[in-house]
Amino acid sequence: MTELHLWLRHEIRTTERRTPIVPADARRLVESGVTLTVEESPQRVFPIEAYEEAGCRVAKAGSWVSAPPEAVVVGLKELPDGPPALTHRHVFFGHAYKRQPGAAALLRRFLAGGGALLDIEYLVHDDGRRLAAFGYWAGYLGAALAVLHHRGSLKAPLRPTSKEDLDAELASEKGELRALVIGALGRSGRGARVALGVAGVEPTSWDLAETRELDRRALLAHELMVNTVLTTRPIPPFLTDEDLDEPGRRLRTLCDVTCDVGSPLNVLPIYDTTTDWTHPARRIRERPALDLIAIDNLPSLLPLEASVDFSAALLPQLLEFGVGGPWGRCLDRFHEACRALEAEEAEDAGVAEEAEKAEQAEKAEEGESRDV
Repeated sequence: MTELHLWLRHEIRTTERRTPIVPADARRLVESGVTLTVEESPQRVFPIEAYEEAGCRVAKAGSWVSAPPEAVVVGLKELPDGPPALTHRHVFFGHAYKRQPGAAALLRRFLAGGGALLDIEYLVHDDGRRLAAFGYWAGYLGAALAVLHHRGSLKAPLRPTSKEDLDAELASEKGELRALVIGALGRSGRGARVALGVAGVEPTSWDLAETRELDRRALLAHELMVNTVLTTRPIPPFLTDEDLDEPGRRLRTLCDVTCDVGSPLNVLPIYDTTTDWTHPARRIRERPALDLIAIDNLPSLLPLEASVDFSAALLPQLLEFGVGGPWGRCLDRFHEACRALEAEEAEDAGVAEEAEKAEQAEKAEEGESRDV
């Protein structure tokens, strides 16, 4: 354990204020013999001084590219576009195993440099349960934003806030609202239901039993819907373009907490671009109106609460960092994705080579015909 060197990187996304390791847990790691280097970050919810006081080393933002080879780089969201070859082990949400946009390019960078992605989404218990997740706060904020938008009180651009202020805004206005939470029994679904409760809304709650044979007419009869289902196997979509064109549709506000855009497993293949803090809602149908909220870093709007909870869950895993157990499963999943990518590219190359040979043969045959 004394040889572990963690390198907490600065997040390049300007709206990302969360951190996977808070100062209190950084102190626990340092006291356990871990070397922890923390990059300066003007937007991180905790100041760099708090990490210094916890015994961490300080480095400039983006300096992980020249970190010692054995260092494990820890972050949350996407990496910058460079360098082209990634030589370190990286812990973050890579979104690279389900053919999402940019997934193949990211895996190629790891293959080029010999590094590895330890995707936090796949840091799981023996039974597949995730060990560290932002799900609760993603669901909470997704439902909160959906309610505020539906009531016409959502202000843009969005800004990080406190739970107390957000709850006060949710509770400031009451009224009848038919709301549906899909995936209601999971972390995100539970967060969504709690936020709706603060807003005075008693939602319809659907989970596996209700989605096996989905009642689309019942779904469309709700005014507001929050989707928290992120599936790892193909299932019928919850909504299609044909559903949105139903003239009797009452659904007016849709929040997709999962933002699984571009994935063939997406349960809401009705949009292809997420929304953001500047433009949190986008109209995807005019008659009748339907607005979409699909922000892929919702918990960063409550960066303090989200970071503290996540760090507490990640800390035991970092204290047991190694090649086996959950981290071993992460590494196995990475290698599996890389093998699949290489096999696919080899197959594509073979198809292209055969096509080129066929084209050359056809040209040669045409030449012979002209000679005759």
